[in-house]
Amino acid sequence: MRDGEQSPGASMTPEQKLEVAKVLEGLGVDVIEAGFPVASPENFRSVQQIAREIRGCSICALARCETKDIDAAWEAVKEAEKPRIHVFIATSEIHMKEKLHMTHDEVIASISKHVRLAVGKFKEAGIKPNVEFSPEDALRTEAGFLCKAVETAIEEGATTVNIPDTVGYATPDEMRDLIIYLRTKVKNIDNAVISVHCHDDLGNAVSNSMSAIKAGAGQVECTVNGLGERAGNASLEEIVMNIAVRPDQFKARTNINTRKLVPASRTVAHASGMAIQRNKAIVGKNAFAHEAGIHQHGILQNRETYEIMRPQDVGWEETDLVLGKQSGWHAVRNRFEKYGLPFRENDRQAFMNRFKITADSKAANIKYVPDEELIDLVYFPCIERIALEYEEARKKTISKWDDGGRDANGLLNATLTTSDGLVYRSTASNRDEGAIDAIVNAMNLIMPGVNISNEGLVTVSIGGGSDTEAKSTVTMHNGYTVSRTVVDKNTEKSQHMALIGAFNRLVAIKTYEKICELPSD
Repeated sequence: MRDGEQSPGASMTPEQKLEVAKVLEGLGVDVIEAGFPVASPENFRSVQQIAREIRGCSICALARCETKDIDAAWEAVKEAEKPRIHVFIATSEIHMKEKLHMTHDEVIASISKHVRLAVGKFKEAGIKPNVEFSPEDALRTEAGFLCKAVETAIEEGATTVNIPDTVGYATPDEMRDLIIYLRTKVKNIDNAVISVHCHDDLGNAVSNSMSAIKAGAGQVECTVNGLGERAGNASLEEIVMNIAVRPDQFKARTNINTRKLVPASRTVAHASGMAIQRNKAIVGKNAFAHEAGIHQHGILQNRETYEIMRPQDVGWEETDLVLGKQSGWHAVRNRFEKYGLPFRENDRQAFMNRFKITADSKAANIKYVPDEELIDLVYFPCIERIALEYEEARKKTISKWDDGGRDANGLLNATLTTSDGLVYRSTASNRDEGAIDAIVNAMNLIMPGVNISNEGLVTVSIGGGSDTEAKSTVTMHNGYTVSRTVVDKNTEKSQHMALIGAFNRLVAIKTYEKICELPSD
């Protein structure tokens, strides 16, 4: 896992890098390339801190073929349980001419000198050498010269040789052919592990990495969420799951705990400030989401009809059957069953008609019907249809609330009025409780057993300045669990209306539950 390259805007603090390193350690990566110590004092301290605190995987520091870089790299990682130095120099014609201003012979001499220097750091410390060498821009390097550079590095003690597609130029066939060529032409290639490092400028990073594995590469350098310079690097989670799902194609294995891929992805996204696109493979929110009715029906019959891996195997809780305009009855019924909600079969067609109209009305950026709306769609119209037979629904459904101030004992009051005009008054449990407690106590006079914990009411501010609004979400229990969200400029009103909305949902569900017990129409 590389940390030396980050996307613009994705720079992490030393504290965030350490947090990510701990996640990677738990994920089971073999090597963490923690940074470029010579770049700045902060980079040095960050790599050094990771080297001191992370155990179980190798901690690597990046260094150019320069003495000061290698000295800084060693000082940063020498306290690691398994330190590594990664030395690199460009070998393509354009890089040697335009950037380095060096000849072929000068580049080979620099490789020899600096790999030997890095190896020497380990020998002086009495540690088995762990040195990686990269010929930068390898895929645009003349093949014969690339072989000479790799062979020189191995002769000087490099234990890993990395073949980077630095500018994302290669195709999968080219990457496969190059790895096979190096394995054939470099006489001492068996003395080192072949690695690849692929950028995604043409969208080929993962495909190129997989081709390299099939051709004999033993290490892949990659990043969680595919972070990296420009279009990013090969995505760790995609490579890992290719290997896990297709053992018939890739004769390789990893030590990655795949069930931690989604949590790791979220940690990296938070630390880097780089959001995960919804349709990102493996870790995107849509990776295991199905909206099309045909797909949803297939998934409900047998998951393997439309899923080649289980969501739980990569860290998701379950498959998400998104309820949208393409969804059919099978997915909707599954949602009722998931929450244990009552449903009467002869209400099915009327409900689906309302559902389709609601789904079609959604804005382009909101393509699904939330569970809150689903409950309203099925239960409230049914209650209205037979309200005469079920007066208790009107007697329990709250139409308004009033804050009655404090009583003689200093306890807050609440007054609730139902749709049938019945009035219920109650007070808070004690002086420390507020209006919310008073309202819930009044609700229990209407329908005993209503419960809401402290975690059941969440209010956050949205917007800013004069446009700031309070968004309150209440989760309430009484045999069923329901939620209601209300946005209002007045925080108190937002909270109280969310409470009332959640309560009325419970009334609706419990009324419909009794309807379901009647003989069919």
